[in-house]
Amino acid sequence: MGTKDILVTGGSGYVGSHACKALAQAGFVPVVLDNLHTGHRWAVQWGPFEHGDILDGACLDAVLDRVRPGGVMHFAALACVAESFADPAACFQTNVTGTLVLLEAMRRHAIRNLVFSSTCAVYGLAGAGIIKEDTARRPLNPYGSSKLMVELMLEHYRRAHGLRYVALRYFNAAGADPGGAIGEHHDPETHLIPLVLDAALGRRAHIEIFGEDYDTADGTCVRDYVHVCDIADAHVLALRHLDRNDTGAIFNLGNNHGTSVREIIALAARVTGKAIAAKSAARRPGDAPALVADASRIRRELGWTPKLSAPEMIVETAWNWHRRHHRAG
Repeated sequence: MGTKDILVTGGSGYVGSHACKALAQAGFVPVVLDNLHTGHRWAVQWGPFEHGDILDGACLDAVLDRVRPGGVMHFAALACVAESFADPAACFQTNVTGTLVLLEAMRRHAIRNLVFSSTCAVYGLAGAGIIKEDTARRPLNPYGSSKLMVELMLEHYRRAHGLRYVALRYFNAAGADPGGAIGEHHDPETHLIPLVLDAALGRRAHIEIFGEDYDTADGTCVRDYVHVCDIADAHVLALRHLDRNDTGAIFNLGNNHGTSVREIIALAARVTGKAIAAKSAARRPGDAPALVADASRIRRELGWTPKLSAPEMIVETAWNWHRRHHRAG
């Protein structure tokens, strides 16, 4: 790969910051480019920080001139499904146009390797079965649509310009760095596990369950939770894969196992030793009943082996970080 410097867009965010730690542990130097719109400066701990926006081509040129990275990990995005319904223009502007500006900057600087943060939201209503990479893609929300558009862009850039890419379709990223350095903190928070842990800490009176009449075992949505550190490890494997292969590839990242909203609440109560009140609320638009990954392709082709993705470990690491972070704050 030549240089060990890797540009990490959105590297001050939840998944991006964990990927930076994994990069550093693997001998790379993560150079974070972030506008701090949703990320945190305190999460940038393993390499240099560049304040900038992926929509700013001149900024990207200046950073790429200075850093001359061997590849790019691209996390920068607006990732809130509800906000994507309320303001689809902002979602498409950042996620699609921002990626286009980045791809053109990479092309100008002859940088060919890109690892892209995609999502299971590209599948939409995928049915009750296990989801494979060739499952039909029918996104239910602007966020999922924006990520699918980027995947299509990457393939066209591969054909036209020789881009080498890996797109990783995360299912539900969860958990926190076992060492306690970083964890999940969004404002506003929309993800289930940190919301449940907020209730355990008394930061909120109860957790809302959005829909209890889905066609699932207990009526609540089922999701495939995968530990954020296992996701970070997959990014490093993907980067090494691109160094050896002139290709474009797409992989699911999941635990091959679904856990319902009610099961997460019960598990969090056991882990924290706290009573967690729950109230029923109306379904949210764009929520699929169940999303569970078949992640056998990345296990087979890249040798990815999740180490922390048992639901108990996910909740335990999240709880250990969550209570320290919020009590300190």
